[in-house]
Amino acid sequence: MGYEDFRSPQAEIISSLISQQDALVIMPTGGGKSICFQLPALMQTGLTLVVSPLLALMEDQVKELRDRNLPAASLHSELSSQQKWQPLQLLEKQQLRLLYLSPETLFSQKVWSKLCHPQLQINGIIIDEAHCLVQWGETFRPAYRRLGTVRPALLKCKPQGTKIAITAFTATADIEAQKTITQVLQLQQPKAFKQNPYRQNLHLKVQIAWTPKGRKQQLLDVIKVKPEQTGLIYVPTRRDSEKLAEWLSNLGYKTAAYHAGLSPEERREIENNWLNSKIPSRGENRLKPVFTKGLVNSHPLKKSPFIDNRF
Repeated sequence: MGYEDFRSPQAEIISSLISQQDALVIMPTGGGKSICFQLPALMQTGLTLVVSPLLALMEDQVKELRDRNLPAASLHSELSSQQKWQPLQLLEKQQLRLLYLSPETLFSQKVWSKLCHPQLQINGIIIDEAHCLVQWGETFRPAYRRLGTVRPALLKCKPQGTKIAITAFTATADIEAQKTITQVLQLQQPKAFKQNPYRQNLHLKVQIAWTPKGRKQQLLDVIKVKPEQTGLIYVPTRRDSEKLAEWLSNLGYKTAAYHAGLSPEERREIENNWLNSKIPSRGENRLKPVFTKGLVNSHPLKKSPFIDNRF
């Protein structure tokens, strides 16, 4: 991991983490968040915990680090007992610098007991996708609301004078969300790094469709304009996801329905196919690769289907 220079404000964030200051980082997707915590973690002795709700992203980052022979591992509920064994052994032997965890796994008895070992040096806790603290509340994945208790509980197990910093990363948080994140995580005089979420490579456009038929026609119009490119289609429910994927497949487009109703194995297979461009069939006549995903949203007013073109 050699870097001659950093984007603003990566260098300042890295410096903050090395000095073990609490921080709140608002940085747009694609802004280089992972480097901001990976680099300090690898530069220091001891362990940095990375708490993330996104298992696919977690696995992707760990794979990239492991491919470079860097001491990183992940632990989450979708791993088998055998797959969990090696990370737990590395954790016990203090041979990790980065440990990625889902919030639920962090609180599991087996993992928590190892983290509480007095001789295990923990430098910092990274909370990725911190806006989930605000959006999910107490009903969906309540473990997120308990993350503020982690540092005080760990410090009780560590030698006197131990310092553990918390850095919260998110791509989206208004003023109220920032206050909630700071309060729930019990951030102590956090240094704030806030970037404009605007990205020049994204174009936002809203089109009104009054009927299901109209929505489908608008979708086809978008696909036909970009016949050789990939896209994501977000819909409100799992059933919508399955029905839309079937409809597009019948029209000859390469599609995959992705939602929480699939088994972990099915989700991993679709993710790997997507990342390795196995779903898209570029160059085939009329085939437009589309990835459909059913979202369960607790806010009824936000359930309108929309197209997210990552072109």
